[in-house]
Amino acid sequence: MIKRIWHGWTTHANADRYEALLKEEIFPGIEAKQVPGYRGIQLLRRELADEVKFITLMEFDSLDAIKAFVGEDVTVSYVPDKAREVLAHWDSHAQHYEVREQRRY
Repeated sequence: MIKRIWHGWTTHANADRYEALLKEEIFPGIEAKQVPGYRGIQLLRRELADEVKFITLMEFDSLDAIKAFVGEDVTVSYVPDKAREVLAHWDSHAQHYEVREQRRY
């Protein structure tokens, strides 16, 4: 299992709008692609003094599954145009980590 981690920041004024966009359009759009090996996504939000930070954690079976999602350069960020309109800045590249162990209680 591979975790794909990405960070984006927006203003306090745009934070709720961005979160709604993710939940209502972007995440369903990713799911609609039916990428083999895509296992799901988590959304994290943190209020900071000057902005709001979002983190997405995507799960894929392998790097090949990520290639099917974003292309040969698996590090390239996936930031649709509508998201770019409300984000102040974002990671241009995602990070990937191999899940070595996972425990749930």
